[in-house]
Parts: sequence; C-alpha cells; structure tokens
Amino acid sequence: MAIGNMEFKEISITDKAWVDELVALENSRSADFNFGNLYIWDRFYRQNVARLGDRMLTQLCFDGEQVFLFPIGRGPLAPAIEAMREYAREQGFPLCIKGVTEEHRELLEKEYPGRFSFTESEGFNDYIYLAEKLATYPGRSLHGKKNSCNRFCAAYEDWDFVPLGPSLFADCTDMMDRWLAENKERLHDSIVLENRAVVRGFEAFEELGMEGGALRVGGLVVAFSVGKMITGDTFDVFFEKAMMSYEGSYPMVCRETCRMMMAKYPKLKYINREDDLGLEYLRTSKLSYKPEYILKKYMARWIDG
Repeated sequence: MAIGNMEFKEISITDKAWVDELVALENSRSADFNFGNLYIWDRFYRQNVARLGDRMLTQLCFDGEQVFLFPIGRGPLAPAIEAMREYAREQGFPLCIKGVTEEHRELLEKEYPGRFSFTESEGFNDYIYLAEKLATYPGRSLHGKKNSCNRFCAAYEDWDFVPLGPSLFADCTDMMDRWLAENKERLHDSIVLENRAVVRGFEAFEELGMEGGALRVGGLVVAFSVGKMITGDTFDVFFEKAMMSYEGSYPMVCRETCRMMMAKYPKLKYINREDDLGLEYLRTSKLSYKPEYILKKYMARWIDG
C-alpha cells in the first residue's frame, strides 16, 4: 500500500543496504533494530517495511495484532508517525508502536505530549551484559559459571570452539534435533518458530553478515551461538543452543563466543542476549549471568479523542 511517496513492501534480502544505513543512524543496542533479526523472523511476523526520508517504518503482526516498530533513523519524527497513523486508519486498526525504548518514549512524549499511553513489554526487555565479564566470569556472583567451564574442560579434554560457517550448518541443525528431544518437556511452543528462524538465518548467513561459533567435543557439535554486531560496541546473540547433557556447555559457548568476538572487535563492550519471552526458566537463566542492565521496552498506543 502506498501513502504519498511511501510504499510498504515485504522485506527481502535486497533491502539490507538501506536498512543497514538507517540502523547505523539509530545506533541502538536493542535487538529489535537490525536487519538480521528482521529478516530471519519475517515468516512469523509477516513484516512490511518502507523508507520515509531517513526513517524506516516497519509494520508487522504481533500476538494477532497489527502493530508498528518505532520508526528508527534520523530526522523529523512527526512525518513518520503521521504516515503510520494514516496507514493504520485506512487499514482499520489502532496505532500501536512496539519496541519503544526509554529514548523513544521521550521523543514521542515531546512530539505528541499526552497522545500516547505506554505499557512496559516486560517479557521483551533485552538483557545487556559486559562482554569482558562473560568472557572471564569474574567474582563471586559468576563463580558458578567459571566452575562449570572448568568442569567441562576437565571432563572433555578434546573440546574445541570454531567459527561458525556453512560447513557446520548441517551439524548444527542435527544438534538442534537432539536438543529438541532433550528439552521437549520444558519448551514453549514458540521453539518451533525459533528453529525455523535459525534455518532461515543459515540460508542467508553470509549475506546477513551473521557470525557465531560452534563448541565441539570430539568433533561433535554440542553447542552453538549465532549473532551479529549491531552497533560499534554491541554484539547481539540471536540464538544460543547447548546440549545440557554436556554439563557446562551453556556457560562454555557463551564464554567462548564472547572471547572470539572480543578478539575480532577490539571496541566490543556489550553483549545483548535478548529477551526472555516472559518465560520463567529463561528469565532465571538470563539473570544468572548478571546483566549490566536491562533495556526496557514499551508498547505505545495512540489515545483517540
């Protein structure tokens, strides 16, 4: 659908260049605003994108509701919001904006005082960690993680950690099958969608600029991690899977991924390990790694009248 000189279209790999340009202008540590995540989850969220000046408009389906992401980029905010209002009005749904950070909230309240209500999207807040801490597990609070790594290294002397690439994708998907069988009793239904997103990421791994590593024992993949640098100092972990039958595999793959990325990117400071989906076991796990801070997000809804 076209609105003025702007037209929404289904996202495709050909959009990466201009989306990356606007993502760089936004310079956000949020997991919501990078082309990799937009692309790999597209079959689930059915996203449409459009460029309006130096801002990106993203419309998607979330929990059965038609919503927008905050229009990232640079320049005047009002034209983007008005275009979103017009689109929502013509399509017959209320204006709701997902992924609103504290900084975005301030911008909306300044531009439209009193016209939006804000509800924290607690299950979709991002957990942000200091990379150096995840690479070393220092101090008493992370002593358990360090001990887990030590036990893993002692138990599996033939372990190694290698950069992820096409030659390992089949081994990783095989590991995902084993992982599903091992964890099926505790998993949320959304795990099927997540696995599809992993495969979609593998299919366009190099085009998306994704990176990661695989933890192996005797040549068998027992854990892997996939992500991408999303700002000059932040790496976003899209997926992290590990076989819990190999004790310590989760702390190990986290530690080794951080070490590998820090060696490659000297300015790397933060690791975004994304949200917990409101699931208690994920929240407990993410908190156990001691985040430096939690990046809060809100749903902003236009108040009629």
